[in-house]
Amino acid sequence: MPSLSAARVDPEAPPLAVAATGVVRRFGRASALRDLTLSLPSGSCCVLVGANGAGKSTFLRVLQGIQSRDAGDLRVLGLDPAIDGARIRANTGYVREDTNLGHRWTTVGRLVDHHRAYYRAWDEAYAALIVRRLNIDLKRRVGQLSKGQARRVQLLLALAHRPALLLLDEPTDGLDPVIRDDALALLAEHLADTGCATLISTHLVHEIKGLADRVALINAGRVSTEQSLDDLQASLRECRGRPPSEDWSPPADLQSQILSVDRLGLERRWILRDDAGRGVERLRQCGVSVTDVRTLSLEQTVLVLLRAETPR
Repeated sequence: MPSLSAARVDPEAPPLAVAATGVVRRFGRASALRDLTLSLPSGSCCVLVGANGAGKSTFLRVLQGIQSRDAGDLRVLGLDPAIDGARIRANTGYVREDTNLGHRWTTVGRLVDHHRAYYRAWDEAYAALIVRRLNIDLKRRVGQLSKGQARRVQLLLALAHRPALLLLDEPTDGLDPVIRDDALALLAEHLADTGCATLISTHLVHEIKGLADRVALINAGRVSTEQSLDDLQASLRECRGRPPSEDWSPPADLQSQILSVDRLGLERRWILRDDAGRGVERLRQCGVSVTDVRTLSLEQTVLVLLRAETPR
C-alpha cells in the first residue's frame, strides 16, 4: 500500500482545536444549539452522536463561521469563527451531510482543479493517491455522479490539502461496503500520519470505533456527555439477577442509577450506571441475587444513553 508521506500538523497548534462554551444558535424562536459546551484536543478524534435534529450539522457549520452563533464563546484552531471564519475554513477539511457538489456541468477533474486553487497546502501527489484508493473518475461529469461517487469526491477535497482540522458529517453515507472499508482505512491512515484534530458526526458508531478516542452525545442542542470511548463504555453495565421478592423495587439512590429494566421470568435485567462497580454492589446489598454482569458494546452504550436522555 502506498505511503501517504504526510507531514504532521503544526506542532505549535493550540492545545484545543475546538473550545466551545455555552454556544447558542437560534433560528427564529427555535434554538438549534442550547448552551453547547465541547472541547476537542489537538490530535484527537471525537465522534458526535445524537438523534436527527439534535444540532450536529448546525454545530459543524457554526465552527467554520458558515453560520453565526447567537451567544457563547468559541475558538477553532485558536481563532474566533465570527472574525476569522475564512482562515478557519482554509485550514479545515469539511464533508457536509448532503452530497451536492454544485458545478453539475463540469467534470470532477475540473472541479478538483478549481478547489485546489484555494489551498496553498494542496498536495498533488496525495490527491492522486486518494483518487486511486477511492476509484474516483476525474473525467465524469459532476451531475452524473451517484451519491456514493459524490461522497468520494467530497473526501478527496477534504483531505488533499492536509488540514489541521477535519469536520466530517456522515462521511460514509452512500458508500458501498467495499468503498466504505477503503474510505475508513484511508481516514485511519490520514489521522495517524497527520495528527489532525477530527470531529465526526455519524449514526454508525461501530464504523468509527477504530478512529475515534472520544465521544460526545448531543441532545436538543446540548452536549450531555463527553468522555473517552473507554470511559464511556466502562460507565454502564448489564446486570441480570433475581430480586428478593416479586414486588421488590429499588431504593431511591439505586433507582437513579438504573437506566432500564426488563423482566425475564423470575429474573430481571438492569442496565445501570456502574461507577467502579458500585452499581452492581449496591444491587447485591439490596438482596438481589446477581447471576450475570456484562459490559455493553459501544453501540449499545450510546443507544442506552441516548434513549435515557430523550424525552418520551
